[in-house]
Amino acid sequence: MRVVSAVTFLALLAIAPAVEAATAPAPHQVDIPMESGVLHAQLYKPEGNGPFPVVIGLHGCGGLAGHSEPVQPRYRDWAEQLLKAGKAVLLPDSYGSRELGPQCHVGEHKVHARRERVADIMASREWLMQQPWAARDRISLLGWANGASALLWAVRPQLSHNIEPDFRSAIAFYPDCRISSGLGWSARVPTLLLIGAKDDVSSPPACRQMVDGARGRSALTRIVVYAGAYHDFDRANFPPHVTAGTSDGTAPERGHVGTDPEARADSQKRVTEWLAR
Repeated sequence: MRVVSAVTFLALLAIAPAVEAATAPAPHQVDIPMESGVLHAQLYKPEGNGPFPVVIGLHGCGGLAGHSEPVQPRYRDWAEQLLKAGKAVLLPDSYGSRELGPQCHVGEHKVHARRERVADIMASREWLMQQPWAARDRISLLGWANGASALLWAVRPQLSHNIEPDFRSAIAFYPDCRISSGLGWSARVPTLLLIGAKDDVSSPPACRQMVDGARGRSALTRIVVYAGAYHDFDRANFPPHVTAGTSDGTAPERGHVGTDPEARADSQKRVTEWLAR
C-alpha cells in the first residue's frame, strides 16, 4: 500500500503543473476601431458584470504575442496576477495589429512610442469607456520598455484633451527617459517609474532627472531604482545575460537583461499598492 501510495503521489505531482496550465485563464481577442484601422487586443476579464478596475498593459519592443500563443509569458503572468486581484487587463497589440513582428532590431520604426502607440492607448481607453463592465474612473496604465515610453507621452498634460474621467494612475517599467528628460516632462496622473540601477538598455540617470524635474509642477510622481537590477528584472525565470549579438528579435539590441528576484517581488508589491490608490 505504501508503494502504491508513493507512486500515486508522484504521479499527482507530475500531473499538477499540466492541470494548473489547463485551468489558467485564457484571454480573448477584442477588436478596437481606430481611424487608421483596427487595433487587436487581448482581454482578461473577471467573471461577472463588474464594473471592474481595468489596467491597459503596453508591451515592449518584442511585441505582445509569443511563438505559439497570443500573449508572451511575461505579460500573461502580470495579467493573471492582476486578474486574481479583481482587475480586468486589456493588452493592445500595437505591432501585430499593423502586421509587424518584433521591432527591437528594426532600423526604421513604423510604430513610434509618442505617436502610434499613444493613439493605441487613447483608442483602448475610448473603447473601455463604452464597456458596461469597466469602471470608467479606474482605468490605469502599465507599460514595459517601449510601452512604458509610450505611457510617459500619454500622461503628459498636453495630451489630456479634457478627458473625464482621466486615467487613474500609471506605472512604467524601465522606459527610455532620455528624450522626455530634456523636454520638461510632467504627468497629469499619479505615475510610478520602476527601473534597475544597472539597466544599460534604458537610462536610470535620465529617468531620475526626468522625475526630479517634474516635482512641483506635476501630479504625484515616484521613481524606484533597484540596486543591482538589469533591464527586464520583473520577468520570471530569465537568467541575466548580455543581448549584444543575439539573434533573438524580441530582445533589446544591446545591454544586459534578466530577472532580479528581489526587485521582481518588490515591484509586484508596489504595483498592487499603486493601483489601489
